[in-house]
Amino acid sequence: MTPTAPAPMTRRLLLPLPGSEVFGAHLAAAGGFELAGLESRRFPDGERYVRIEGDPRGRAVDVVCSDAGEQFLTVAFAADALRDMGAAEVNLVAPYLGYMRQDARFRPGEAVTSRTFARLVSSVVDRLVTVDPHLHRFGSLAELYDIPCLALRAAPLIGDWIAREVTAPLIIGPDAESEQWAAEIAARAGAPFGVLAKRRLGDREVEIRMPDLTAHAGRQPVLIDDIASSGRTLVAASAALRERGFPPPVCVVVHAIFAGDAYAEVAAASARTVSTDTRSHASNAITVTSLVAEALTGLPHLPLAH
Repeated sequence: MTPTAPAPMTRRLLLPLPGSEVFGAHLAAAGGFELAGLESRRFPDGERYVRIEGDPRGRAVDVVCSDAGEQFLTVAFAADALRDMGAAEVNLVAPYLGYMRQDARFRPGEAVTSRTFARLVSSVVDRLVTVDPHLHRFGSLAELYDIPCLALRAAPLIGDWIAREVTAPLIIGPDAESEQWAAEIAARAGAPFGVLAKRRLGDREVEIRMPDLTAHAGRQPVLIDDIASSGRTLVAASAALRERGFPPPVCVVVHAIFAGDAYAEVAAASARTVSTDTRSHASNAITVTSLVAEALTGLPHLPLAH
């Protein structure tokens, strides 16, 4: 008698890559998903070794990685292995999506890395799920990526956190392009808002102009930004607020990069510095895992043929 093949499992399988294990575990708990293991190391010559620990047959598998730029080869190797093992679809969950900065050629010979990276990712996974990608010159990820993309928004979570944690807040966005985002967070927090005028002079140097905030004297300023990398915008804005008689601000960012000593500088200039957990960092105070879990649960099946 021929043994009956096991029925395909439909429960989502999460595969966190190195550095995203904590987020992956919290995401699995929030959505009731199963976690797969990953054995990853380097051979003596530096090449990568990848082995999947889990059964992806007939299932949607979400590779979780907030550093997909640096770990692209691991993403690609894992995606191919999962398909070889019978996964129905392989998605990339990148709470923080890198390589969005260089979206144009500003000087002759520059690589437009956002387009190249999008082409590479689109070639190895079936779908992309991310949080607040840094769209500057593009209206949506669909202008870059050739796969279905879902860009989730952390603004409601940030607004709710501010409403709970900050008394009499005054929301201040980082630049004119953030006005709609700042307005949404302010409405959620029940607060007034303003936006800075900013001119970037280099990778670590910015020039800002503060709006007229005299009508909001006595309120607690809350500086918001989607990405804190060098931290110079937050530090410069903090100094400008003190010059105008405001207390040190609360700083809230979506993606905590904080390169070098940026976090220490921002923390020294602020009353409190917090971030979402799209990247693991000491400042994490607002989790987006329930937001991502809800989105994954509601994803329609893709008509795929591997």
